Amino acid sequence: MEQEDYIIEMRHITKRFGAVVANDDVSISVRKGEIYALLGENGAGKSTLMSMLFGMYEPDEGEIYIRGQKVRIHSPNQATKLNIGMVHQHFKLVQNYTITENIVLGIEPIRRKFGLFPCVDLKGANEKIRALSKAYGLEVEPTEKIEDVSVSIQQRVEILKMLYRNAEILIFDEPTAVLTPQEIEFLLEILRSLRDGGKTIILITHKLEEIKKVADRCAILCRGKLVDVLDVATTSTKKMANLMVGRDVSFVVDKKPPKFGDVVLDVKDLCVENRDHFDVVKHVSFQVHAGEIFAVAGVAGNGQGELADAIAGLTPQKAGKITVNGTDLTNLGVRARTKAGVSYIPEDRQAVGLILDFSLGENLALKSYGDPPFCEHGVLKPDAFVEHAKGLISDYDIRGQKPEGPVRPMSGGNQQKIIVAREIDLESPLMIFVQPTRGLDIGAIENIHKRMIAERDKGKAVLLISLELDEIMNCADTIGVMYNGEMTKIAAADTLTANEVGEFMMGVKAQ
Repeated sequence: MEQEDYIIEMRHITKRFGAVVANDDVSISVRKGEIYALLGENGAGKSTLMSMLFGMYEPDEGEIYIRGQKVRIHSPNQATKLNIGMVHQHFKLVQNYTITENIVLGIEPIRRKFGLFPCVDLKGANEKIRALSKAYGLEVEPTEKIEDVSVSIQQRVEILKMLYRNAEILIFDEPTAVLTPQEIEFLLEILRSLRDGGKTIILITHKLEEIKKVADRCAILCRGKLVDVLDVATTSTKKMANLMVGRDVSFVVDKKPPKFGDVVLDVKDLCVENRDHFDVVKHVSFQVHAGEIFAVAGVAGNGQGELADAIAGLTPQKAGKITVNGTDLTNLGVRARTKAGVSYIPEDRQAVGLILDFSLGENLALKSYGDPPFCEHGVLKPDAFVEHAKGLISDYDIRGQKPEGPVRPMSGGNQQKIIVAREIDLESPLMIFVQPTRGLDIGAIENIHKRMIAERDKGKAVLLISLELDEIMNCADTIGVMYNGEMTKIAAADTLTANEVGEFMMGVKAQ
């Protein structure tokens, strides 16, 4: 193929962060009007490579060509001038600004009042964005504030930000990590329509099914090196997975029959209301035994998140009783619940699970720093944090940072591994996993599932809340389905099919 047929060429790109080599002599070429997927494990160097194309970093070695011209992209503004846009995994939006204010930020349309005084033409911008959003099937209400809209609407805003700036090359970093299955299907349709409209799309992901549905070609990265570039239509997901992880990957969870022990978690008649005093959990009762994985299934927004937050103490309960091994948690704070035997892996890893500017070692000890060996006579022992972290980094394959380094620049998947490692290390009788594999690659998902089952086999009670039906069917011993804030069905997992669970989730069946 002739060089001019490529809209993007990245040749022999190397990027180092201290001793860590994020990209090692990587070369990729992307054709105009294709969906080109970048596939790899968490920390494989996918986001770093694309951050260089978007001007957030500059390569230590190598060259970048756009439309056949050699370029030096030293800032996102420079990338925007080259018609390159990027939707980041963790959105870059101002929460108390409106949708329009976020989209026009930095390139505000100016009009002159009385022909003299310059002011931002928000009214005109609102109309332009309303028309743009309709044209691309990304309907938004331009005057709404970001803090008041759902995650999927925030993602639409990020896409509209690129389209408003006339981006031709669109980079999507893990775009489906925070979406429900229905929202994912909608986004994939949008990607196809953008491609059909002549846009070139680079999709950073590790979700193989999504690549099979939309991508034309995929480049596979493993530990910073380019392994292969494949034609998606003629390559099996099994081959992609094995190349990505560098070993054979099993898609089926291997587990023995459960041995239930005593009741660990007992939830009776629990009611929780949201900030608007609307009931989101309505008279929910269930039990989780030692040696049991109790999975809560449901479409996003049916009260599962609030249920988990209430048990962990992050959200006050309106009524009902929660006990763990006979201890009433009702009036206890978060720390007291941790001491009473509750481990909690939250849905939002950055807002709730980590302190991003603390070190990796400090984050791994966030719930035990007041106890030996981390603290003696009220004095913290920095060396103990580092030694503790080294063991967990090795056990959980946490990549991209030393124990003393901050967690903020780490990949989302590695941030998730930190939380999982910390919470399992507490050895709590009750372990609550909320969306534990969100944003993780297939190798890491396999690892988390094995660890969850290992904890269950050790006699721990596991409460799993997931939007992934496959994950629930694979891991659960007992399934509870939530619909409209109520637990509409509880049954042994081996008595239900995925279709039946799906019907309960959609409210088609009632008990």
